[in-house]
Amino acid sequence: MSSYGYDVLVFGSCIVDFISYVPRLPKVGETLHGTRFATGNGGKGANQCVAAARLGSWTAMIGKLGDDPWGCAYRDALAREGVNVEQVDIVPGECTGIAQINVADNGDNQIVIVTGANKCLAPSDVALRASLFGKARILVCQLETPLEGTMAALAAFEGISILNAAPAEKLPRSVLAAAKIFCVNETEAALLTDMHEVSDVQQAKAALFKLRDMGCKTVIITLGEKGAIFARPDDTEVYHVKPMKVTKVVDTTGAGDAFIGALAHFLAKHPGADLGCCIAAANRVAAWSVQKPGTQTSFPRAGDVELPGDLSNLLDQCEKV
Repeated sequence: MSSYGYDVLVFGSCIVDFISYVPRLPKVGETLHGTRFATGNGGKGANQCVAAARLGSWTAMIGKLGDDPWGCAYRDALAREGVNVEQVDIVPGECTGIAQINVADNGDNQIVIVTGANKCLAPSDVALRASLFGKARILVCQLETPLEGTMAALAAFEGISILNAAPAEKLPRSVLAAAKIFCVNETEAALLTDMHEVSDVQQAKAALFKLRDMGCKTVIITLGEKGAIFARPDDTEVYHVKPMKVTKVVDTTGAGDAFIGALAHFLAKHPGADLGCCIAAANRVAAWSVQKPGTQTSFPRAGDVELPGDLSNLLDQCEKV
């Protein structure tokens, strides 16, 4: 265990996935025959926590589950992944959050979420666990739980905090500036900056500058198969991190969470590494995950992804744009 007690602390959501595999995504009002159905554990918070734990980080999670069989089973599953679940509460009278997911043959997906017990995660949960926030190296938050609790968590943490602003929604400047690292994908970047689209590196660069003008500190915008771009507060340049080539995409569900969890892991385990190298390593983890079905089940374990022992060897994956 690190001298901090925990490498990664996650404040966020736990959601059970109900996944239908279909030839293509249905149109409005259309009924399709699916090819397969599966259930799995998801929710951006828990996904990111499991991704970090599988890579070897000591992790803890603060979250809420429903008073139902899904909630009890999920808590046990997190514990089996090595996550400290002492702060994952079962909420009496609430259902566990669920997500209905359609996954097409080409890997595209669409998701509908019912938050359930996740809506009970509040600032009081931060106050009750104040000592825990001083024991972690990295804090990870998202937007699937009430914003007031997320803001309280970010305010209570003095280390490196990551806000994955997903699902996308308009955010006040106070939220944009709350985390040390602000990470979104291309869709979320477009919504936040009122751009028509962000689909390539140059558009992402323009969105990044807008996000910094809006109050963000370090900004990372992920671009799927095009890699990612980033800039730190004192950077005058924007850097593009090249993507990892993927032979066949099976399922993109959870790839963004694999990236965030991996980024938190590499930042915790390699505190002296360049941010670009940590992003390049996280890109490799996300690329590995899209070649497997499912969400958490697609996340690699330590040793599955080929990575150099010294992350500085990935510096050639970064270029100014």
